[in-house]
Amino acid sequence: MRISFCLLFLLTGFLALGQTKAGGLVTDSNGEEVAFANVLFKNSTEGTITNDNGRFYLESESDYDTLVVSFVGYATREIVLERRVNLQMEIVLDEGEQLDEVILYVGRQSKKNNPAIDILRKIWAKKRINGLKMFDQYQYDEYEKVEFDLNTIDSALMQSKVFKGLEFVFKDLDTSRITGKTYLPIFINEKITKVQGDNKMAVERRDVLGNKNSGFSNNQAIIAFVQDLYSEYDIYSNYLKFFDKSFTSPLSRTGIDTYNYVLSDSAYINDKWCYNIIYYPRRKNELTFKGDFWVNDTTFAIAKINLEVTKSANINWVKEIYIEQDFEVLSDSVFLLKRDYMLSDFAFSKKESSRGVYGKRTTVYDNYFFNRELPRSFYKNESDPFDPRVFERDSIFWEQNRLEALNKDEAGIYKLLDTLRTVPKFRTYYNIASILGSGYIEIDKWNLDIGDIYSIFGYNDAEGIRLRGGARTYFGQNDPWRLEGYMAYGFMDRRFKYGISGKWLLDRKNRLIISGGNRRDVEQLGLSLTSTTDVLGRSIASSAVFTVGQNNRLTNINLSTLNIEAEPLANFRLRFGGSFRTLRSALPDAFSLDYIDPDAPGGISSKIKQFELSTTLIYTPGKRTIGYGVERRDINNDYSTLFLQYTQGLQGFLESDFDYQRLQFSYSQPWQVGGFGRLYSTVEVGKTFGEVPLGLLNVIPGNQTFFSIYNTFPNLDFYEFVTDTYASVHLEHNFNGRLFSRLPLIRKWNLREIVGIRGAWGSLSDANIALSAPANIPLQAPDEQIYWEYSFGVGNIFKIFRIDFNFRGNYLDNPDARAFSITGAFGIHF
Repeated sequence: MRISFCLLFLLTGFLALGQTKAGGLVTDSNGEEVAFANVLFKNSTEGTITNDNGRFYLESESDYDTLVVSFVGYATREIVLERRVNLQMEIVLDEGEQLDEVILYVGRQSKKNNPAIDILRKIWAKKRINGLKMFDQYQYDEYEKVEFDLNTIDSALMQSKVFKGLEFVFKDLDTSRITGKTYLPIFINEKITKVQGDNKMAVERRDVLGNKNSGFSNNQAIIAFVQDLYSEYDIYSNYLKFFDKSFTSPLSRTGIDTYNYVLSDSAYINDKWCYNIIYYPRRKNELTFKGDFWVNDTTFAIAKINLEVTKSANINWVKEIYIEQDFEVLSDSVFLLKRDYMLSDFAFSKKESSRGVYGKRTTVYDNYFFNRELPRSFYKNESDPFDPRVFERDSIFWEQNRLEALNKDEAGIYKLLDTLRTVPKFRTYYNIASILGSGYIEIDKWNLDIGDIYSIFGYNDAEGIRLRGGARTYFGQNDPWRLEGYMAYGFMDRRFKYGISGKWLLDRKNRLIISGGNRRDVEQLGLSLTSTTDVLGRSIASSAVFTVGQNNRLTNINLSTLNIEAEPLANFRLRFGGSFRTLRSALPDAFSLDYIDPDAPGGISSKIKQFELSTTLIYTPGKRTIGYGVERRDINNDYSTLFLQYTQGLQGFLESDFDYQRLQFSYSQPWQVGGFGRLYSTVEVGKTFGEVPLGLLNVIPGNQTFFSIYNTFPNLDFYEFVTDTYASVHLEHNFNGRLFSRLPLIRKWNLREIVGIRGAWGSLSDANIALSAPANIPLQAPDEQIYWEYSFGVGNIFKIFRIDFNFRGNYLDNPDARAFSITGAFGIHF
């Protein structure tokens, strides 16, 4: 999804403000590239360091005539800049002495007697009393500007067939002050927020005052993509999260084991004496930065810092990440964040010449005010960030409230995108990328989306080849109601199937939603311990072309639902609903749902009719969404989920067959384990009170497909274990290449190691076994001992594949038990 929108910016694609530009290559006398060399304009603090390949680019709005290049163990060189623009420079450093003012080290730095590390320890000691944390209460204004640019523009690209008829977009080009590449702006989003917080109560309120963007204001998927890319971070944290990866901060307490530190210089920053420390990684292929920072000599607060992700870091589709933060001095001793700049270069390849898309976020902070105490109730009444008025601010509002003015080229993006959207060729590119990203074909004149395109084809033992087509209403990203449906046809059973669903948002403040629908289809039940109430959903197992063993335990389902849902508190949902389902086997000769029914002819029924009432509580602390319509989009995936559901089966109502109660609880949590990757965990427990047949029991989720599906057991067949009381645990840890990065032979492949362990225990009462005695499959629960499996996986193969080797821990005597299996998955991940 995310990469599809990068593709959108790639397909869709300002005169420089800098007065002095310099770029080139730094080598030693043997011609070897010098990585992490310090490059700055003489008599200034404006500088950079060379990348892994010894290349650099530096730009300033001021005029400078001399460039200073230095590195530990080499003599410092001063190069006269003869022109305003000096690119393709070749600078050779000779071995020699370094600066006299400070102690310097060569190569891999020692952790002992290193003055830079002594300063780092003082930063740790002071970090909890610096900045906003020094005050009981605080408030400030925040201005955020996010921009996307098509980069590496050259004559070949301008003259290519892709841009034939769109040549006018190249009229205004600019050059990045970070990379020196020419770029074309194609998207901009601005947001102004007033932030107020109380450190004593640990609460914060953020009121969005204005929000606008160019070109894609009605595409919620793109806005979600932008929001998710740029999550908040604190440089004092031990780990900084970008693109679902945790990078070790150079200010981290674990930094001394990850980085080399060198005390390089000292100078006045904002009239305060500061030390300059250069840092670079000790090892390649880890999620680390290189750069430098200036730190005050008394408060040990950061005055200025830049961070650049090393090219060898194990991250996909991102060639560059560069961050700058500048702080201002308040009351002679307090350093407050003034400006935060982040640039990401998205590209399919990390080669220097590859084209891509810049994503740039600039955040400016101002109008700080402190120690104004407000009641706790004030922080509970946060304004609605999706109030339509927020998105309709006029030009006067923006001119008065921007904390940093747009230059003429940034302002021109709005006009450029308005023009582009009238060009048929651009609209074609936009539509292609939008279809790939969302899976739907937009038909604006009908306010309809056709899709999703990824569900068109399927295959299973009951239907054979299956084709499906669907559509949904779509007037805009914040529609108060939505209808959606599909129709499918199986060429083996020669039957049509369908599903239709509707949702209506009755109250936006409390998220009061009424929904309902009906589905008649063939489904592989038992892939989840919670029975399905989604009238449009379909499991992978129901359409998998290739499966392991006999995949013939499929069910004909006729499901109708009606629900009402509310969100009285943020991220706390309460849902009450009813459902009526009819279940019968799709292949009765191979898989029977028969049960004893004294009222049926012959005393046996093969069809289950059941009406249920359910009350569901879902709590997702930390979840962030965008939109205020009936459907919202998540913009993060690091939140926990607590699920509690009580279900009452009512016998006799609508000819319902059984009376029972069911209680289920689950807790899912992703854990960021420092620099050692991410752990996914899920715990589920449940119990059914009363007698129910096979079709209403809780099946331990098996998996006979070749796909790796989290929360299932890949070495279990469907319906191998059936329970009425159960408990299960799933743990899966992705090291994100932490281990493979230390193996020289495979380090460059950027593989990622994944380990998993999962287990389930359950029981099945004698009464329920007797009730389903006519069924033609064995009914067994893992009650003697906990059933468990473990797995080892390798991810990021060719950047898109993952393969898992799964091992069964016990119950190997079960008929046709699979002791070992191989599953896989593919997807585009950072």
